[in-house]
Amino acid sequence: MTMSEGDLAVTEIKFVRGATIAARPAPAVMTGALGWLRANLLSSPFNIVLTILIALLLAWLIPELVKFLLIDAVWTGSDRDACREVVQHREIGACWPFVWERWSYFVYGSYPIPQRWRVDVFFAMLAIGVVWLLWLEAPRRDLGSVYFFIVLPISAFFLLTGWDAIGLPPVDTALWGGILVTIVVASVGIVCSLPLGILLALGRRSRMPAVRLFSVVFIEFVRGVPLVTVLFMASVMLPLFVPEEYSPDKLVRALVGIALFASAYMAEVVRAGLQAIPKGQFEGAMAVGLGYWQMIRLIILPQALKITIPNIVNTYIGLFKDTTLVFIVGIFDFLRTVEVARIDPKWAAPVTSTTGYAVAAIFYWIFCYAMSRYARAMEARLAQGDKR
Repeated sequence: MTMSEGDLAVTEIKFVRGATIAARPAPAVMTGALGWLRANLLSSPFNIVLTILIALLLAWLIPELVKFLLIDAVWTGSDRDACREVVQHREIGACWPFVWERWSYFVYGSYPIPQRWRVDVFFAMLAIGVVWLLWLEAPRRDLGSVYFFIVLPISAFFLLTGWDAIGLPPVDTALWGGILVTIVVASVGIVCSLPLGILLALGRRSRMPAVRLFSVVFIEFVRGVPLVTVLFMASVMLPLFVPEEYSPDKLVRALVGIALFASAYMAEVVRAGLQAIPKGQFEGAMAVGLGYWQMIRLIILPQALKITIPNIVNTYIGLFKDTTLVFIVGIFDFLRTVEVARIDPKWAAPVTSTTGYAVAAIFYWIFCYAMSRYARAMEARLAQGDKR
């Protein structure tokens, strides 16, 4: 006996579930802390071994650092005797009284004490500009850009160097030092390197032979010599070819050298992003009638810079740490002030140098880590559009 088509349809419907099954929770080993550990630290035998080795290293290193910086540290004292005593047969840790006494020198260098309020105002203005520019929900960020790139540099120049016409006594840059010099050098290098790097990257891809040749020669020459050589040429050799009355200040020469050096590396970073853009993006922009600069500004550069955010931030971090090289040309940056302060006979103790270098390491780590975390947050925010 054969079944009719109607009976067959009814038979098939009997095997179709009428209600949906409620979603079951994911296994515990795939979510939460266990899931993160399994995906990031225990995903393969090699990662397991590497995780164990790093955990053992941290288990040995972190207690020693905490012991030196906090537990066995000396917190009060007026001279080296406080950091040379052995209390209850244990070694002395960090000598924090040395840091408290020399902290103003670490921040201002030899900047005149009555005028140090000008440095404080500069730090406050810089902090306002950075927050205004980087905070995505800040009001009128267009005005923030004008403030950061135009108002702040001009104001900082007259504020720090001084001008008798506005009642500020001039302060020679030879007296600048410490964190002030580090922040100024890093800020100028970071702000100038990206726009110059973009122009050099576009010039290297230009169809005009003269522009392309100049860009290639500049990039390859600067990237082919160490930063020490660039600083030496800018600070020592340049005055030999320029009349003395037109010779720029020593700090200005170092700023120009660092800006040009960083821009050459930034040009290659930007060029890598430009090469990663599909050719169809260029063709589509030209098809809708956009000119070259409109195409670059509206279509190409936003995508290229988004791709190269990690490399850009990596260049910025390297530049921030390379500011310590300016001491070679006689400029007292933060690390140099630490080195000068540690040889003070008043604080000549076995742990003085270690304490000073530990403070320098913490300072550079805080700034570099903050830059990397902001870049990660920006990269994650921009990646949201790709997931939709």
